[in-house]
Amino acid sequence: MAEHRTLVVMRHAKAEPDAATDYERPLAPRGLRDAAEAGRWLGALGIRVEHALVSAALRTTQTWEAVAQAAGWSVEPDLDRGLYAADVDTALDLLRAVDDAVGAVVVVGHNPTTAQLAHLLDDGEGDVEAGNEMAMGSYPTSAVAVFELDGAWADLAASGASLTAYHVGRD
Repeated sequence: MAEHRTLVVMRHAKAEPDAATDYERPLAPRGLRDAAEAGRWLGALGIRVEHALVSAALRTTQTWEAVAQAAGWSVEPDLDRGLYAADVDTALDLLRAVDDAVGAVVVVGHNPTTAQLAHLLDDGEGDVEAGNEMAMGSYPTSAVAVFELDGAWADLAASGASLTAYHVGRD
């Protein structure tokens, strides 16, 4: 029997334009509000993630904290330095390594990788409105795509998940 799974792919919220390094850029005040709004939206959908794969850059960790708090999640994130500069294949490999006991995962990263990952995974069989909305945009800051899939994480592949919801967090 195939295991039903949920995958949330999120781009970090709006960050300040400058810091000592790009890696250290914090969220802007709007970004903090937008991330919290995205978290409230995810919580209202009833999504309860069990594993969080988060880029270790400051803006992504701050996005995760605001989303998790607003969604009511108490998951300790797996902060991954590799996600900061990861390409879509690397991100997919990280997801394939998730323990099969986990039914719901969120990944919080950067563009262009998050946009490429969301588009790569979409099988075109999910929610039409969500698919159209995601296809029309550039996957802006605070964009969130929710996918459903069956099977093991290790088998996750291109066109391997159905988009069930898409939202851009804006407070």
